[in-house]
Amino acid sequence: MNLKSLFPFLVWFKLINKETIKADLIAGLTGAVIVLPQGVAFATIAGLPPEYGLYTAMVTPIIAALFGSSFHLVSGPTTAISIVVFTATSHHATPGSPEFITIALTMTFLAGIYQLAFGLARLGTLVNFVSHTVVIGFTAGAAILIATSQMKHITGIYVPKGESFMHTWWDLYAGISDLNLYLIIIAMVTMIFALGAKKLLPKSPNLLIGMVAGSLVALYLKDFTAGIKLVGEIPAHLPPLSMPDFSLDTIKALAPEAFAIALLGLIEAVSISRAVATKSGQRINSNQEFIGQGMSNMFGSFLSSYAGSGSFTRSGINFEAGARTPLSAIFAAISLMGIVLLIAPLTAYLPIAAMGGVILLVAYNLIDFHHIKQVLTFSKSESSILLTTFFATLFLELEFAIYLGVILSLILFLAKTSTPKIPTLAMDTSPDNIRKLINIDQKPINTCPQLKIIRIDMSIYFGSISHVQKIIANIADNEGVNHILIVASGINFIDLAGAEGLISENNRLKKSGGGLYFVGLKSSVYEFAARSGFIKQIGNQNFFDKKTQAIASLYKKLNKGICENCEAKVFYECLPKKA
Repeated sequence: MNLKSLFPFLVWFKLINKETIKADLIAGLTGAVIVLPQGVAFATIAGLPPEYGLYTAMVTPIIAALFGSSFHLVSGPTTAISIVVFTATSHHATPGSPEFITIALTMTFLAGIYQLAFGLARLGTLVNFVSHTVVIGFTAGAAILIATSQMKHITGIYVPKGESFMHTWWDLYAGISDLNLYLIIIAMVTMIFALGAKKLLPKSPNLLIGMVAGSLVALYLKDFTAGIKLVGEIPAHLPPLSMPDFSLDTIKALAPEAFAIALLGLIEAVSISRAVATKSGQRINSNQEFIGQGMSNMFGSFLSSYAGSGSFTRSGINFEAGARTPLSAIFAAISLMGIVLLIAPLTAYLPIAAMGGVILLVAYNLIDFHHIKQVLTFSKSESSILLTTFFATLFLELEFAIYLGVILSLILFLAKTSTPKIPTLAMDTSPDNIRKLINIDQKPINTCPQLKIIRIDMSIYFGSISHVQKIIANIADNEGVNHILIVASGINFIDLAGAEGLISENNRLKKSGGGLYFVGLKSSVYEFAARSGFIKQIGNQNFFDKKTQAIASLYKKLNKGICENCEAKVFYECLPKKA
């Protein structure tokens, strides 16, 4: 491991100049203003005091920027992770209590350990096997849960803590007589002004504008109702030191839930960094991104920061604002520190109903309607993953919903790779008298009755060997062909289970006077086959480099009596020799 792998910021430090600093500073200031209302809202979702969302937005972006790989990814508190933190932590303590905070910080540290371990073990490619549909389904479900959790603040109807999705809506229905219209007005004004600002002034901090409008309306309405509750003053200081609980019992209890947070955080961060990279042209190192996220959460847990990840909104705005290097995320964090020190006391006038309105907008923006419609329209298998993850998020434990979605995603991947395409090939003569192997599905041409040529277009491993064996057995038993040549140029690897299955089929064919033959194995596959004893057990004479060489050799093994009466004459060797 070289120095640049340990300290990736050494790479982009060389790119810093006067021009990039100016661009990054502007992007950072923009990000700081945007994350101010988001940080407070996300901490509320997570069941933590509002300042913890701001602490997270101050600490995690700096560490993730220094040790990640993306130039534009901005880390910090996110909606999806906040709802998972709330659900997981509320099993162990009362939301907002000192014990709840300690458990949330411990869970953050453990999630960081998992993420760092994945990165050091070079497991970044694992994210590739998780369908994006899982994230879409989970975030859509989480959005509805988040909106549901804010109904009591917007309506003024009492809902006991810890109620499930269905119970919460039943409580709201049962308490409809206690509806407080003044709170609804505050929330509506907040949303209207936030949406209006976004439409009229796209680059403005629209959520902040909405919160100010909601606060002014609340200030006017406070004489008409006593039900307007305020967020309260946020401490005007930098993130204080904190200490997670490292007792063995606590770690055992939180480890499974921390794993779910780690997994979701990694999927979010890598997906977002790749999405932005498609616009910027940068290449993302998933392993380094894992390390950056892991270190940011581990380090952050000692500075009063709960679990964070990449933010799609802030990362997108960071890129659009002209950020050139990860220094923009660091500037955003430092700028936020200055803003909090200056205006933190003003949060004492922020009504919880206005915060609820902001969170409703955040929740709505989480739902990816375009992709949901696309998935439901074009793919039944992806639709099943989407709907399963969505309903599991609503009605089951959130961490279980994540696991279920990931497992279904992997099952779908395995199902696709377990049935590789195995077309039958035959010789076709072109107009200029050149013969080449083509798929008989493309053109109905004659095939040799004694030699079957097939092509396997995927890896042969424990999941696919059964399908491969079934195809080979069908050729031997139903078509009566015992010489089978496999064009292996599309095989990326063969594992031990795959090798054993192929050896078994070769032995079965040998008893009938035939065998399995291979042509065009990739060098890496051939090396494994040689080391594992696969080539020795099949027979070195059964492996060929070129198709012409393979056919010429195998033609000698065919029954010449059958060849004399065959009308197909598919190979050069079948044609009568010229005198």
